[in-house]
Amino acid sequence: MNNGHKIIAKILRADKDTILNLEKKMEALTGKAGIINKIAEANENEVRQRLDILGIGRQVFAKEIYDALISKIEADDFYFFDLLGRPSYGKTEDCNRVLFEAKQIAGNPKGLFLKKEKAEEFLKNQPPKRVLEVLGYQTIDQMLASQDLYEVFSTLRFLEDGEWLNKVFFRQYENLKPQDFERREIVTKALSANWVEATQGFIQKKYHNISHLKELGVVFVIPFSLGISGETVRMLTLVFHYFNEVIFYSNLFEQYAQKKDFGKNVVSLLRGDILDKHLPESNRAIWLIIQRYLAKEDEYDWRLFEPHVSPEVIHWQKAEELITKTAERNGNIASSISFWRDLDWVGHYFKDEVGAEVLVSFNLIDTIMSLVKEKEFIKYLYHQQEALWNKIFIEYLGQEKLEELIKENIIKGYIEL
Repeated sequence: MNNGHKIIAKILRADKDTILNLEKKMEALTGKAGIINKIAEANENEVRQRLDILGIGRQVFAKEIYDALISKIEADDFYFFDLLGRPSYGKTEDCNRVLFEAKQIAGNPKGLFLKKEKAEEFLKNQPPKRVLEVLGYQTIDQMLASQDLYEVFSTLRFLEDGEWLNKVFFRQYENLKPQDFERREIVTKALSANWVEATQGFIQKKYHNISHLKELGVVFVIPFSLGISGETVRMLTLVFHYFNEVIFYSNLFEQYAQKKDFGKNVVSLLRGDILDKHLPESNRAIWLIIQRYLAKEDEYDWRLFEPHVSPEVIHWQKAEELITKTAERNGNIASSISFWRDLDWVGHYFKDEVGAEVLVSFNLIDTIMSLVKEKEFIKYLYHQQEALWNKIFIEYLGQEKLEELIKENIIKGYIEL
């Protein structure tokens, strides 16, 4: 395949010269030639193999492929739903049961997290007024005497004003010291009923009832049935993703505990800071580090079209490994879920009914999120595109080197090779 640069550039929405220049620099660095063509060929092969499995040919409309992928994940979702005892996601006890199973499968991960007494100190210094009001407490001491600390912290992001959180509450983190952290297991929580009613409006609007607290090592669920297909596989993948993300940042907390400006670095990591300036031209290969999904904020952000790597992709890859591990409890599921293995970076263009070319992502997470948002006609693509950038880097330097260099350079915001 001699037009691999055009294909990869098109999928990434990048300039072909950007891909050519990147390949030239990476080849000079590693001695590996023809990598972009190799990736393009592998992409085509993976697409053809999966279309054969789905029972449809290469010359079909994009919607037929999209519908086939959605049907596939719906079937896989039912397998997992059955495997987990058909949980009701509006019940705290059922959500806690799924969280317990997920944590066991993940090996009860441990990390370096903020001590409870320090978290309580922050709440007492800057009481969250909206949270107090919603639950009917006069003081933070009254609330902490009867409410779980981790649940209070979990709802801050749902109930409090973002500007207050960032400019007032989280400013306290700048004074954090390494001794404010301790090593312990990740905490999983399905929030109790009183929080569900308070956050229901947000959930219905955002379809967002699963999240995490990096600094506290908490992964939490607000019990709420979205009433849509794909809830089980969505919950599992998100929970596994957050386990990996929390441990990744725990490793960074440990790393920066040995350096100055610990508190400021922690704040930078929690904000997900990304370099927002063009770097000068260089003969060396430069990869930006993008630690959050910019495409959700602005799909035309210039940084998305420059060579970059994403730790988010790594978290999702490890989540997919845990999904496979879960599926291995039942032979039928294990066989079915293997369809998605190593597809995170795979996508291709197909024509729609009027002849326009449409990018179809074969990425498991894109497919799950597209299923969840299907009624709103929202199709996800950015997980696949970000994974493809990582794939290019990995083909030259390997997965371990990618993780190592991201961790070394994440505060700086770029890797220079």
